[in-house]
Amino acid sequence: MQHSNWRKSIAALTIAALGGAGASAAGANEEYPTDEVNTTGLAVTDDTVEVGILHSLTGTMAISETGSVEAEQLAIRQINESGGVLGRQIETEVEDGASDWPTFAERASSLLESDDVAAVFGCWTSASRKAVLPVFEENNGLLYYPTFYEGLEASPNVFYQGQEATQQIIAGLNWVHEKENAETYYLIGSDYIWPRTSHAIARHHIENELGAEVVAEQYFPLGHTNFRSAINQIRLKNPDVVYSIIAGDSNVSFWSQLNSAGINADNQTVLTNSVTEDEVKAIGAENVEGHYSAMKYFQSLDNPHNKEFVEEFKEMHGEDSVIGDVTQAAYLGPWIWKRAVEKAESFDVDKVREAARGMEFDDVPEGYVRVHEENQHLWSKLRIGQWQSDGTAEVVYESDLIEPDPFPEDVDIDPDEME
Repeated sequence: MQHSNWRKSIAALTIAALGGAGASAAGANEEYPTDEVNTTGLAVTDDTVEVGILHSLTGTMAISETGSVEAEQLAIRQINESGGVLGRQIETEVEDGASDWPTFAERASSLLESDDVAAVFGCWTSASRKAVLPVFEENNGLLYYPTFYEGLEASPNVFYQGQEATQQIIAGLNWVHEKENAETYYLIGSDYIWPRTSHAIARHHIENELGAEVVAEQYFPLGHTNFRSAINQIRLKNPDVVYSIIAGDSNVSFWSQLNSAGINADNQTVLTNSVTEDEVKAIGAENVEGHYSAMKYFQSLDNPHNKEFVEEFKEMHGEDSVIGDVTQAAYLGPWIWKRAVEKAESFDVDKVREAARGMEFDDVPEGYVRVHEENQHLWSKLRIGQWQSDGTAEVVYESDLIEPDPFPEDVDIDPDEME
């Protein structure tokens, strides 16, 4: 069934579930008494439900995570304007992970154990997700995680809105390998679990499936600003493809220094998994023009649902704001949770989790997505965007819908060894 506006369609489902268009909040609560929809002591009253937002508002990762917060706030505002969740308005507890993984774990504990939030929308890096995961599993909390990542995980306490390795890394490498007839690859990334595990997966695929060679592999700390050694390596090795998984504000230094050194799209193909519109805004379009990002979403997607989303996002956060892959994925989190709660007719985590399995959305900004019945990742498409002089991405490739497979059979890598 197609709808002109996916949030309006969900609002219509909400009204129907609550007994008709004239149902009031009070009527909804008569229909769904608090002691019946909240049997596990969550922060749910007759009128409100509390959720958490947990991202880096400060530190090196703020450049990437601010957009996620903005998208989650937009979704929550829209949900509240459409009647809330089971007639209850969503209230948010916002915590700053401060680009520090122990801090993420502390804040997650506070949200789940002190605030008793019904769900948390948060994290960006795999290091932050790994840090909070034991907290969510021990407290049976729900984390809606928006970032593309390395895979090799499927927790019942996490819904993964970003793509895993087979959907992004492997599919992206297949595209660039065919396009460039590439025989040599240079890998560069930030020094933590996501880039290291992703590059291990990439190296395995490059060497064993594509029959090509990795000529160099380098890592730099988060926040690193001097990439002279990397640029020297690129000059020396002269790879067919540079594959970059640099995270956070280090991207500003890397790309500007690369361009200043005369390494640009005219003489070097660079494919990245870590540059979205959010990073390009800080990097400067002139430094990435002509290079490629492998993502499931770009702000330039030409469909009516995305156009409406972009318009409302800019209306809330300013005309100069931009929307990257993770920002759009973050926007999906509150809507997926809302719809699962209303299908379950309960805020209880176990019931919400079960209700979400197989749930479909056919008119979200990125297009059709579906919650996998077993691993709680999303079916989605991979798109390759080529960066333009105005900071937008022209989509030059779009895959078919890809089933999430966070544990590919031919990849034998332990992510814990990459920390």
